[in-house]
Amino acid sequence: MFDFRIKWDFHPKKIKNAAKKASFKNLGHAGAVIRLAAKQSIKRNRSASMAGSPPHTRRGQLKRSLRYAVDKGNESVVIGPTYTMVGRSGMAHEYGGFFRGNRYPKRAFMQPALEKNKRSLPKLWANAVK
Repeated sequence: MFDFRIKWDFHPKKIKNAAKKASFKNLGHAGAVIRLAAKQSIKRNRSASMAGSPPHTRRGQLKRSLRYAVDKGNESVVIGPTYTMVGRSGMAHEYGGFFRGNRYPKRAFMQPALEKNKRSLPKLWANAVK
C-alpha cells in the first residue's frame, strides 16, 4: 500500500495580483493591435473616401492622432484619435455628423478595426497567469 501526502498552499492575493498584472499587459497589447489595424485602414489621399469606407487623410494627421491608453483602475483600454490633434473630426468620421459646418457621412475606422481583431484578442490572455 502507498502512503502519500499533499501540501497545497493557496495564495489568493498572489493569484489576484498576477491576474491584474497580466490583464494590464494584455490590454496594452490589445490596444496596440486595434490601433495598428485602424491606422492601416486610413489611407493618404487628397480626395474624400467613399461613404461607409474608412476615411482618407491628406497629411496623415488622423493616422498620427490615434492613441491608446490602459486604465489600470478600471481594467480597460481606450483607443482612438486624440482631441488635441484632430478635434471632433474623428467622431464625425466614425459616426457621421457635422464638423466645421460640413456634413460628414459615416466612415467608421475604429469599429471595423475592433471587429477585424476581436477573434484574436482572447489569444493574448491565453496562459497569461502562471
